[in-house]
Amino acid sequence: MQWYLTLKLPSSTSFGCFLGGTLVTAAANASNQLLESKSDKIMKRTMNRPLPDMRMGQLEAFIFIGVCLVAGVCILYFFFNKLSAVLSLISFLMYVFAYTPLKKVSSISVLVGAIPGSMPCLIGWAAATNHIGSIAAWTLFIIQFFWQFPHFWSIAWLAHEDYTKAGMKMLPHKEKTGQFTAFQCVLYSAVLLPLSALPMLAGLGSWISFTGLFIAALWLLYHSFAFLKNNSDAMARNVMFASFVYLPMILLSLLLDKYF
Repeated sequence: MQWYLTLKLPSSTSFGCFLGGTLVTAAANASNQLLESKSDKIMKRTMNRPLPDMRMGQLEAFIFIGVCLVAGVCILYFFFNKLSAVLSLISFLMYVFAYTPLKKVSSISVLVGAIPGSMPCLIGWAAATNHIGSIAAWTLFIIQFFWQFPHFWSIAWLAHEDYTKAGMKMLPHKEKTGQFTAFQCVLYSAVLLPLSALPMLAGLGSWISFTGLFIAALWLLYHSFAFLKNNSDAMARNVMFASFVYLPMILLSLLLDKYF
């Protein structure tokens, strides 16, 4: 059964879903920056954000968060359905009150953060169909969940000194020594290879999407192996860029599959 046929929405409706999701995401990101404003001031990569740079006050940030969160959840609730609104709220709460504080406790935060990081896939499906009780509904969630580990750990490797100064424990290994972090990148990249067949098995695509997903996963795995062989910033950066390519490539493959 071609599940994607149930996801054909008018362009105005698609924009509404995009707007609601974007507003909730903005509220989550702003909450993260509000809670970590002191840490952001220490790190080079974040010291120019509005709060540590004093371009915005905490009250302004709080108002922005409230407006975005309420508006986003209401759009999803009133223009789509209760399920999508509830999922978006759960995603917000997990990101702000579980993932964010855990960053200073343990690298388990990456696992926890991968859940709200994959929730937009479920929220979009719920908005279109008012259910998430099928393999098809969870397909993109599962793929994006496993993708986040090589993606984020390559970034955490490059930003390790900054994170350490701020007291954040983001790498699966305490230091940039040994091959454990690179091995984790290889492990999760390898999982994406068999998962390339999941959209085809769930009825979301055919050999076209499978081919695109498999090539994207193979490219990410190749760079992860190179990182394992040579634990350097240059190799970690290649993994990061390969992960940037992965998501648009698989989404484009699924889109092409829909039309061809």
